[in-house]
Amino acid sequence: MSERRIKSIFIVTGSIFLFLFIITPIFWMMLISFSKNISFLTGGTYQFSFSNYITILTSKSLHMMDYLKNSLIVASITSPIVLIISSFSAYAITRINFAGRRIIPLLVLSISIFPQISIVGYLYRWMGNFGWINSYVALVLPYLAWTSPLALWILLSYFSQIPKELDSAALIDGAKRPKILFRIILPLATPGVLSGLLLVFIACFNEFLFALMLTSDYRAQTISVGISLFQGLHGEIPWGELMAASFFVTFPLILLTLVFQRFIIEGLTTGAIKE
Repeated sequence: MSERRIKSIFIVTGSIFLFLFIITPIFWMMLISFSKNISFLTGGTYQFSFSNYITILTSKSLHMMDYLKNSLIVASITSPIVLIISSFSAYAITRINFAGRRIIPLLVLSISIFPQISIVGYLYRWMGNFGWINSYVALVLPYLAWTSPLALWILLSYFSQIPKELDSAALIDGAKRPKILFRIILPLATPGVLSGLLLVFIACFNEFLFALMLTSDYRAQTISVGISLFQGLHGEIPWGELMAASFFVTFPLILLTLVFQRFIIEGLTTGAIKE
């Protein structure tokens, strides 16, 4: 058997295994979410029903839609702000010569590796002093700092591949730096911008620790925290409703990722920064 044939077999086998590894939990979650009861797990008959979804969407005690609204608001506010800040930063680092510009990305990356648990206590005290606990501000500010390194590195990769001659020509024509960024650089780096926007949005939407520690009730708690509270609300684990809520939230993100996967992959695999 040729080496190419063996390589193909390994690639196909590995791809199938990876696909099953990823899709099995999602399928299992979907199966339980559409079950009228979970007795089929112990040998009972499976009964298809939408009752779990009806419960989570109509029960006022669960506040499912409030949690979802909070997640969407926080992620929608944070994502564009992060992209604007990262765009200006990436443009300055890749297009303007100044002392220390090569160190800044490494410094930002090194700071971002600190675990959330190491700073959440200080954040709680700081937010409490300002009276921001259980508010959108308490989540947006940490999320801005937490996701900016990701967006910055994606945009750095794209901006560094755009010829600097375009900037020179625009400057000769009298364009200012902000106009060059928004009219020339960002349109050319659209895949990177979309990739960064989507990844930041998903990261903020799924974040758990900050949302758990810096909020106290459904008026500001996000969907990830809301789902984790299901056990406490019912006194036992309502697996059907829990899986329904998880699938209800996860499925749109999966669709969003599938639709824009080309931009995400291209944004993450673009070549390294070049001078």
